[in-house]
Amino acid sequence: MGSDQRPLLSARLIFMFIPCLVLVLFFQTNRAQDLNHRHYCPPSSCGNIPKIIYPFRLRTDPPGCGSRRYELSCENNVTTVLHLYSGKYYVQSINYNNYTIRVVDSNVEKGNCSSLPRYPLTSYNISYRDPYSTDILRKIGRNKQIVSLPISQPVIFFKCEIPVNSSDCIPTTPCINTTMSGFSSSSDLSSPNGYSYAKIGSKSASELKDSCRIELMTMMRLRGTLENRNVSYKAIHNELANGFELSWLQCFAKKGKPGSIHKCYTDDSDRVRCSSCDDYWGLIDAACAMFLGGRLVLGIPCVISLLIYKWRKRHLSMYHNIEEFLQTNKNLMPIRYSYSDIRKMTRVFKQKLGEGGFGCVYKGKLRSGRLVAIKVLGKSKANGEDFINEVATIGRIHHVNVVHLVGFCVEGSKRALVYDFMFNGSLDKYIYFQEENNSLDYKKLYEISLGVARGVEYLHRGCNMQILHFDIKPHNILLDENFVPKVSDFGLARLCPLEKSIVSLTAARGTMGYMAPELFYRNIGGVSYKADVYSFGMLLMEMASGRKNLNAVAEHTSQIYFPSWVYDKIIEGNDLQMEDAMTEEEPKIRKKMIIVALWCIQMKPSKRPSMNKVIQMLEGEIESLQMPPKPFLCPEQKSVEDVGEASNSKCSTIPSEDDDNEETCLFLNSNNNNKFVDVKGKLKVHISFLLIV
Repeated sequence: MGSDQRPLLSARLIFMFIPCLVLVLFFQTNRAQDLNHRHYCPPSSCGNIPKIIYPFRLRTDPPGCGSRRYELSCENNVTTVLHLYSGKYYVQSINYNNYTIRVVDSNVEKGNCSSLPRYPLTSYNISYRDPYSTDILRKIGRNKQIVSLPISQPVIFFKCEIPVNSSDCIPTTPCINTTMSGFSSSSDLSSPNGYSYAKIGSKSASELKDSCRIELMTMMRLRGTLENRNVSYKAIHNELANGFELSWLQCFAKKGKPGSIHKCYTDDSDRVRCSSCDDYWGLIDAACAMFLGGRLVLGIPCVISLLIYKWRKRHLSMYHNIEEFLQTNKNLMPIRYSYSDIRKMTRVFKQKLGEGGFGCVYKGKLRSGRLVAIKVLGKSKANGEDFINEVATIGRIHHVNVVHLVGFCVEGSKRALVYDFMFNGSLDKYIYFQEENNSLDYKKLYEISLGVARGVEYLHRGCNMQILHFDIKPHNILLDENFVPKVSDFGLARLCPLEKSIVSLTAARGTMGYMAPELFYRNIGGVSYKADVYSFGMLLMEMASGRKNLNAVAEHTSQIYFPSWVYDKIIEGNDLQMEDAMTEEEPKIRKKMIIVALWCIQMKPSKRPSMNKVIQMLEGEIESLQMPPKPFLCPEQKSVEDVGEASNSKCSTIPSEDDDNEETCLFLNSNNNNKFVDVKGKLKVHISFLLIV
């Protein structure tokens, strides 16, 4: 910068800084006057709450009284109402001595144990920026250390398909039965199927039985009348009807010196103590007086420049260090962000990366400068099932081939997940030959397939809980700037113990074309981690072939289902159709990938290898690989009148799990809307061909 520009810059900085100092002094004075003024507003009353004073206010109070963050409403001059996180709660009492307010869900009726809370609420809904908390500050111990102690505790309502034998789980019958309707959802505690329970205290996903699901979480007082463990549900409901406590114990102005600020806490005798914070404002006053002194003109330009530089360096470094620390320490959970943080990261959702049934994905940037992809769940996912699945599974995973969950947001009905940004997008853009500009060579595809296999194998055996993905497909494989693959989208995932081989599902889950047949045809075998092996095999086959596994517009009917066609080619010893630009090594890589894929997509789960074995086969030599049995469509060997002409049908032989000699042969009738029919001529499986393959 030239010397002639420096005086001009100094003058501008001076004229900018002087108004700032004046504004600081002005707002500090007005703030003290305003804080002092608000305490002397006349008290309000409503129904059973005779005294409503600062910080609380009624909606009908004058604008200068109370704080709008603590605004209450009065219904029919009888009931005091608190609206919190889109929920409606009746105020039972306000204790100005210990800074607590006791509220009860508006749907809970005293004496009617079939009434249930309408609005779910736990301490996880409340962030440090909110006006209320479920904790209170307390000074304890010899060192008089101030700690945060809970004043309310969670109550969990959950439902199981089979009875639960645990002293912690209290049956809700006969209060909750088929005749009541406590929840607004279609699948709730009042449904006739299953067993409903209530539990006091928190419960993690790993502690919950596989046959159970959480229906509602709410709060109750920590110091209630429930002293022993042998309590009934009616006793729990009585405590719910008495309400739970929230604290507003923060820095408030006390009566006396105008503008006197105090930080309050409780001591060992449950008395509220407040320590003065006046010195903080005194330092600000002294600093302002110094800057307004005789050295103002000479010192301001240098001081401002230095402060700006130091402030930016310190804060950016702090944000970077915090986020890097949380991301590099593998034992820590993801960071929890507020919804306003999400808006800032995405610059108010400016750049959309994609959209699906779950919601939208936006590009964002952390305060440290790191790029992220933020998935905002739509309102249809407000029940949080997919959100809980992703946080509960991917939140504990740290693997080079699994996408990293940086953080999440839970604020009212708003849900968001923050992931590392993947510069090269998803795999489906690179594996189909019609996308010639984006296609990768087989060596790179082989490296990607090996990385995906390691990621899936880690999900199955690398954690203390087995994670079944149930949606392995090209769209859910993301690639970073170095084309390192990352398994993503855990919305359909299931957690189960490592020693458990078979899982129970209420419905099939996954994407057509990649779903294992046992998800539909239960006679093949139970659902296990082998379902992910099947999906990986279909993915690997598409990577090796450069095309979809199902091609309804193929020139020859034998090429409609690629795995069947390529199996015959390998058995017959014919060369596969290869691209002209292939190197000498690439045909072997492609053939190896196809053979491994054929092993993975065996119809019977017991015939498929584990992912550990898949990795060994991919890393080994092709000469050591054996051809698997033909696992899918086979030439028609029987005549079936109900299916139609033999020339228009294909047959799939599916071994029965109960009897290896028994086979079920399914025919694909091209003149009958691609439906499968068994050899006995009965429409046994009314699903599309895509669902099987």
